[in-house]
Amino acid sequence: MLESPSAANVSTRATGAPVSLEAWHGAWLAALILAEGVLLIVPVGVTIPVLAALLAMMAPATVGLWLVRARGPAAEAPVLVAWAAGGLTAALLSGGMGSPLSVWCLAPLAAAAAMARPQRLALGAALSLGALGLAFLGDLILDIPAVPAAPLARALGVIGLGTLGVAFSTALVVLRRGVDIDRRRAARADSRLREALADQPHLLLAIYPSGRIGAAWGQTPETLKGQIMPNRALVQIAATPDRHRIEAALREAVSDGRATVAFAAVGENGHGLELTLRRASPTRLMGTIRDIRAQQAREAALEAARAEAEAQNAGKSRFLANMSHELRTPLNAIMGFSDIMRQRLFGPMSDRYADYSELIHESGGHLLELINDVLDMSKIEAERFELNLEGFDAREAVNAVLRLMRGQADRAGVHLRGLVPREPLEVVADRRALKQIALNLISNALKFTPRDGSVTVTLQAAGPVLELIVADTGEGIGAEDLQRLGRPFEQAGDGMQRSNGTGLGLSLVRAFSELHGGEMKIESQLGEGTTVIVRLPVMDPEMGTTPPRLTAG
Repeated sequence: MLESPSAANVSTRATGAPVSLEAWHGAWLAALILAEGVLLIVPVGVTIPVLAALLAMMAPATVGLWLVRARGPAAEAPVLVAWAAGGLTAALLSGGMGSPLSVWCLAPLAAAAAMARPQRLALGAALSLGALGLAFLGDLILDIPAVPAAPLARALGVIGLGTLGVAFSTALVVLRRGVDIDRRRAARADSRLREALADQPHLLLAIYPSGRIGAAWGQTPETLKGQIMPNRALVQIAATPDRHRIEAALREAVSDGRATVAFAAVGENGHGLELTLRRASPTRLMGTIRDIRAQQAREAALEAARAEAEAQNAGKSRFLANMSHELRTPLNAIMGFSDIMRQRLFGPMSDRYADYSELIHESGGHLLELINDVLDMSKIEAERFELNLEGFDAREAVNAVLRLMRGQADRAGVHLRGLVPREPLEVVADRRALKQIALNLISNALKFTPRDGSVTVTLQAAGPVLELIVADTGEGIGAEDLQRLGRPFEQAGDGMQRSNGTGLGLSLVRAFSELHGGEMKIESQLGEGTTVIVRLPVMDPEMGTTPPRLTAG
């Protein structure tokens, strides 16, 4: 793809290789330095004003070289002004309009052509004419140096015409090349636009207000194949009973700017196509035809796929619920018999068998927790979970969980702290669900908190909302993991940490919170710990809204 010319790279050689505007200025500067050196060597009677005139033309070349490099396209106008000032000064120092160097007043036009930007040619021409006009006025009102003697004048004429001729020749080649580049770029843009129009899913029409088709792009519906042709009346593509509808839509679009109509194609029964008209200009309408039946078929297919996916998911949830229920019966027996063995109710047994029974009971308890989680999640997904709402003191439920988890916290070397109010927190909620929320959050916090860290559990009321906040000083959770947590079987942390759970804990917390009409929010950053906030609108309305005082436990 060709890139648009920049101020630092706005011209090309005749061969197509890039020539920068910097190089154009540098070549002019080099030519003038060479010319001045030749004049000083050849005995033509060089005068101080002539040397000053040559320096005056070196100035815009030097300034232009610096401005183009420093400011890019923003330097174009100042560069042209510098060339006009340099040409005028050179003419005035070498004899005014009669000087051979007065041709340098055309330098702004050459510089504008070298920029290969047609919009700059007008400015360059205006500055050139302005410089010539001021040089003519200088002859009339200023005391300017006389025209140099013949030998020097001839040398200056060769220098002036030579440098300006080469500059114009190069600039014109560059300008033509730039125009060609712009033309090709416009052609490619037009081609890409036509490709985009051809690839859009509907049929796009350009229509004259008289109702005749001007052009068409896009996908032609099967029912209109071979009927869309330039200069054909739009009404001819519709079945006879619907043609008056299209005529009315055309009149409405011309007057109101927009219209929509459904119609049947020639040979079709029923309305299968929709035409949307929009007034683009006083002489042109734009119309879009889409196949309603094809769209309806696609929507029906998507709806069927969605229904099938939901049915499969519901079947999976029912299977897991039934399987979990069936597994609990033999598992309860295993745990009961292993507990009898642990307590040696039927007599003594060796220490090794006692250890085995302890492991059996511990593993059974872990498996029972997993099955209970799967069962609860399956019931929730199958919309079969029913809350058992009752009135109770939320402090009792949370304190019971704190007592249960203190042993695990002590074994992990983590300080578990509870902040609960002294006054009762009467709520109307599912007691087991609230305990499960607290248990899952505290268990997660302990699992991800290193030894000597702390987990703080805060229970408080905020108006009608009960807030349970569990904050830990653990490793924190990355941004990517935060987006996934809360969905079933999603876990954070490394492989060792993930192996300690099923990924159902937080998803159950979120589900139980939403069943109560509340929400769960996770705030965390790596290395700064994690805070999980659960808000449940379950406070008993008979209780006051005064925030209770918290006590540490």
